[in-house]
Amino acid sequence: MVLADLKKQIKALLQLEQAVFSYPPSPALGDLSLACFDLAQAREKSPAALAQELAEQVSANQELKKYFSSVKATGPYLNFFIAAPYLADQVIREIKSAGDRYGFNLSGQGRKVMVEYSNGNTHKEYHVGHLRNISYGDAVVNLLAANGYQAIPVSYVNDFGIHVAKTIWHWRRDKTYAERPEPKGYLLGRCYAKATQALEDDPAGKAEVASIMKEIESRCGENYQLWQTTRRWSIDYFADIYRELGIKFVHIFYENEVIAAGLRLVDELIAKKILVKSEGAIIANLEKYGLGVLPVIRSDGTALYPVADLALASEKFRAYGLDQSIYVIDVRQSLYFKQLFKVLELTGYQPAVFHLSYDFVTLPEGMMSSRTGNVITYQELRDKIFNKLVVETTTRHPGWSARHIERVALSLTVSTIKFEMLKVSADKTITFNINEALRFDGYTACYLQYGYARLRSIIRKGGLSAWFGRLDLSALSEAKEKQLLLILARYPEVLAGAGLKYNPSEVAKYLFELVQSSNDYYHEINILKADPRTKRARLALIAAIGRVLKNGFSLLGMKVLEEM
Repeated sequence: MVLADLKKQIKALLQLEQAVFSYPPSPALGDLSLACFDLAQAREKSPAALAQELAEQVSANQELKKYFSSVKATGPYLNFFIAAPYLADQVIREIKSAGDRYGFNLSGQGRKVMVEYSNGNTHKEYHVGHLRNISYGDAVVNLLAANGYQAIPVSYVNDFGIHVAKTIWHWRRDKTYAERPEPKGYLLGRCYAKATQALEDDPAGKAEVASIMKEIESRCGENYQLWQTTRRWSIDYFADIYRELGIKFVHIFYENEVIAAGLRLVDELIAKKILVKSEGAIIANLEKYGLGVLPVIRSDGTALYPVADLALASEKFRAYGLDQSIYVIDVRQSLYFKQLFKVLELTGYQPAVFHLSYDFVTLPEGMMSSRTGNVITYQELRDKIFNKLVVETTTRHPGWSARHIERVALSLTVSTIKFEMLKVSADKTITFNINEALRFDGYTACYLQYGYARLRSIIRKGGLSAWFGRLDLSALSEAKEKQLLLILARYPEVLAGAGLKYNPSEVAKYLFELVQSSNDYYHEINILKADPRTKRARLALIAAIGRVLKNGFSLLGMKVLEEM
């Protein structure tokens, strides 16, 4: 990794252990910069004097001359200008050699990290809010893998909660659901929203729901049989969504599979006085830890989320020998996970567990809720985007077959959804605006994909063999070429930083910068009409850019489009 190696060389020469490098805002100031404030204080010199002294020391070193065209002291900064031929040779060679693993590192040392995400509820709608979870979780898994961890993606599905009983209650009341043509998994979500509304002022209905829940938990009777049937509809519906989004899990846990172990654990925790009975319910009183009260069992005897979650926490470590377990759940559950982890701690079991939170997704008209039905479902969002992109693609390529247009439009639909969910850091709210998301001239998947497709078009016109054979990369002498090489050289650092902070938005920003710079390059620099030596070198640079874009898209869960 070129920049990392250069920094190591500089540190070794100057005998610096804690040197912090940065990148100057302008090429005129250098390619790599070292601030001398802290170093000067430690050596009892002025920063400017130390920078000048170090510049002379580096310039006098014959070994480093092949790396740097010049080294200058500018006030308190030591600025390095990397030699363009060295940079081109090292960067392009490394990208070509590493291929789809360019930028990967081994910092994770193979440690096993389970990432639990896409924790949907059967019998509920799969909506745009869920898409942030699944896009974020998948990208975090990919980032961890790129940083040398053994990342294990799993999902935990709540298929046994009170929402199931509410849905079944209303499904039985309204026979029209069984006759409607839409996918049954989708209809269950619609039915749940209606059930919640109908139960608001219906005490008798709530009692019926509680009775249905107990029957399901007893695993016998007509309602249990209906639960089995409707549960399968939801699971199949989720599987179709995962398949379309390219999401794969090593394992999917279901609440009904761990609830029995959870109930046994509840009895043990009552005996240990970690859980207590209160007004007919069972709770964890965590007031003295500043965490309030965690309800575990309702007063009617039905189980709440912690029953299964407590059992599952230990089961994951037992079954997979984990070093860490990460829960990707929205920020609204932050208190709940603090409570859950505290209960685990009180039992004497202290696994390395971590809640990775993210903020909400809203619509331009406001917040969403499955209970009220105020959502855009996955199917609705997907169809709106897909239909718009079919029209756009048909306009751009009237000669393409309908099948090819639909294939491109669907791939771009998935890219659009994922990119909109990942381009904003997890601690920021997303307002999902379809019209903005589909622009071809902004910070969007369409813009990035078009940028990549344009590069591939140049490669095809220039000859696919341009990446191979003998290349004279010293022909890459334009300032914009060096700027692109520096951006490519930074990619490993971007991956390391994004992985450390679980922040795929840093990769998204990087890809946007790379596409912008490559667009400027091929608009201003003649590539295909250059002399043969220069043309081949420039095509190799274009191929390297395309490789890095493809790698970055893959980390975000996006497939590249060769033509648009």
